[in-house]
Amino acid sequence: MKVKGFNHLTLNISSLDQSIHFYENILGCKLVHKGRMDCYLEWGEAWICLQERVELSPLSHQLGVDHIAFFIEEDEFHKAVQKLRVSQVPIVRGPLKRGGGWTINFLDPDGIQFELHTATLQKRMADWT
Repeated sequence: MKVKGFNHLTLNISSLDQSIHFYENILGCKLVHKGRMDCYLEWGEAWICLQERVELSPLSHQLGVDHIAFFIEEDEFHKAVQKLRVSQVPIVRGPLKRGGGWTINFLDPDGIQFELHTATLQKRMADWT
C-alpha cells in the first residue's frame, strides 16, 4: 500500500458559523464551499470538511474528528482495498466512487475511522456543483 500523504480531515461541529470564523480567522484556512450544514476549507495542500451536527453534544464524544483521510493514487487504490480485505480490517463504507474519486472508509483497532481517497479538493469541488 503506497499512501502518498494526508488528504483531508472531517469534523463534526456544533455551529458552522462559529467554526468557519475560527478556521478562517484563527487558522488561516480558505473557505472553498459553504453549504447549509457543511463547508470545505483549504489548508495548505490538505482540506477540512466541517459538518454541523447540532443533535450531538460535546459530552457525547461525537463532536470532533469524524474520520482521517489520506490521498492515494488511483492506480494503487484497488491494491490497498485488497490488502485491507485480506487483513480483515473492518470496512465501514466502500469501495465506491464518491467526491470525484475512489474512496473506502475503514476502522483501526481502536475504532478510529480512516479513509483512503483518490481525489483532490479541486476535483471534489468540480463534481460537487
